[in-house]
Amino acid sequence: MVHVKTKIERADAAHVAALAKFGTATIHEAQGRLGALSSRLKPVDRSMSLCGTAFTVKCAPRDNIMLQVAISYAKPGDVIVVSAGEYEEAGSFGDVLANACLAKGIAGLVTDTGVRDTAELIKLGFPVFSLSTCIKGTVKETIGNVNDPVVVGDEIIYPGDIIRGDADGLVVVRREHAAYAVQKSQEREDAEAGYIAAYKAGKSVIEVSNLAGVLAAKGLTTDE
Repeated sequence: MVHVKTKIERADAAHVAALAKFGTATIHEAQGRLGALSSRLKPVDRSMSLCGTAFTVKCAPRDNIMLQVAISYAKPGDVIVVSAGEYEEAGSFGDVLANACLAKGIAGLVTDTGVRDTAELIKLGFPVFSLSTCIKGTVKETIGNVNDPVVVGDEIIYPGDIIRGDADGLVVVRREHAAYAVQKSQEREDAEAGYIAAYKAGKSVIEVSNLAGVLAAKGLTTDE
């Protein structure tokens, strides 16, 4: 059994760069309301933003030995995605490991367990999205797998998928669907720019959204 798979097909760098320009909500809506990770996963700081190729690792709860292995093998631009059993009472990642990630050019960390040293993480500017903040330390005991599919935030994450995170949350885009997600996200951004221009020109939300017929069919009346 191979525990650490180092040879993964990473997302196209151009697709990663293009998706980084869009917000997570836009990408989620653009790809048919798919890919949103649980809203329980929060950025350590709302200014944090990440976009990169998923480098997945399975950890036992309250154990970060495999996270340290994953950091050792990840490449620049990767986002380490940790499945650790949704265990909130552990601080499995902090400023020391964040410095290790920054030294390697890793793009961020997403974990369904806790992290600590959050003030230092914010100062470092390393993007971290986690289930909790917890000061309790971890052990280094249990071997797991690196770069197998994992479930994090109620979504299956495959190594090589694109992970985008911002103040609103996290979304996953399948590597093979990235070009479509970029196209549809741009179309959505263009349409929304048109809506905003129409509002500024004096049109109502009902007019811009073509809601008059829908509201009439549902029996909505006004006193006008």
